[in-house]
Amino acid sequence: MTDAWQRSYWFWEVLFAVAYVTTAFLVLFDNDSATGPKVVAEIALAVLALSYLVAGRRVVRTGKDNSLASWVYTGVLVASLSTAMLADTTSSFALFMACPLLFMLLNVRPAAAVTTLLILMEPVAVVATGGWGNPSLAILLPMTALLIVFSVLAGKFTTDIIKESTARAELIRQLEDSQAEVSRLSREAGTAAERERLAREIHDTLAQGFTSIVTLAQAIESELDTDPDAVRRHLALAARTARENLAEARAMVAALAPSELASGSLQEALRRQASRLADETAMDVKCEVDSSLPVLATALEVVLLRGAQEALTNVRKHAAATTVLIRLSAVDSSVRLLVRDNGAGFSPAEPTDGFGLRGMRSRVEQVGGRLTVRSGRGDGTELELEVPA
Repeated sequence: MTDAWQRSYWFWEVLFAVAYVTTAFLVLFDNDSATGPKVVAEIALAVLALSYLVAGRRVVRTGKDNSLASWVYTGVLVASLSTAMLADTTSSFALFMACPLLFMLLNVRPAAAVTTLLILMEPVAVVATGGWGNPSLAILLPMTALLIVFSVLAGKFTTDIIKESTARAELIRQLEDSQAEVSRLSREAGTAAERERLAREIHDTLAQGFTSIVTLAQAIESELDTDPDAVRRHLALAARTARENLAEARAMVAALAPSELASGSLQEALRRQASRLADETAMDVKCEVDSSLPVLATALEVVLLRGAQEALTNVRKHAAATTVLIRLSAVDSSVRLLVRDNGAGFSPAEPTDGFGLRGMRSRVEQVGGRLTVRSGRGDGTELELEVPA
């Protein structure tokens, strides 16, 4: 990203070109000067312009004030323009491009000093050619003083603008880097919390259940030839423990970060779910995703994706719908998932044996969200899931 000064640099180069061409033409058609001095002035002005094209513009755009390269080019600038002004005072019109250039090359104080020295070269050139009795000095000296004051003030103003533009660009870059880091840390924190939760649940459920099964297997081995009734009891107990562990495993798998999110964003995962439903059924499935969604923690993305999967599973199994709408949008300080179908509907007040909606509601409430189901017999179903952003 470039700052405003770099983007508008071409304005300065237009000014430089106009000032150079104008000065060169004025010197060329100056009838008060001899041919020899005019040739010297034109050569000096050409050196000034060529040195800027070859090295000056690169030094200016690096933005390193008071560097060795800046001082070297300043020396070339002062020498060439002083030569041109001493040869033909009309060359002083080049000060319009030289003075701003000095403030781009040097810090304010040295730039002001060199600018003052360069502006004073015009009256020096007049005195050198016409002596102190030259009548133009009466007007030239006050104008020189005003030009020095104006050039220093304008140069400081220009320098301050360039510095402020550069500082703002750096601040914006730092802000963007900080936002990216916050997003990364948020995802890492969500992943770490999910791993910790999973490790705790495995320790409290599956590990204990497997320990019980191992203990029962050892008891069965020792009682196999001596106590068939005890063996049958232990086998029944081992089978029951295994079923309980299987149920626990399924519950934990349902809460894991889905593989869809590991390989892409939430938006992409929702579109894949919609495409899969449309491919497997004759339904018209539309998926609308807000382009201004905020960055969500992994746990919240899991809740939204699992909610969409459960809703689409219910549509596939029970709704007998022909159209389905999936919409993911940002609303105030939250993200909302809407799944709507025109199917058979149901009565939310009726008790059901399924775990789907109950598990979904529990998962949403754990992250501080809200689940709303609106439906009726023959009126289709609308599921709205909202989580804090």
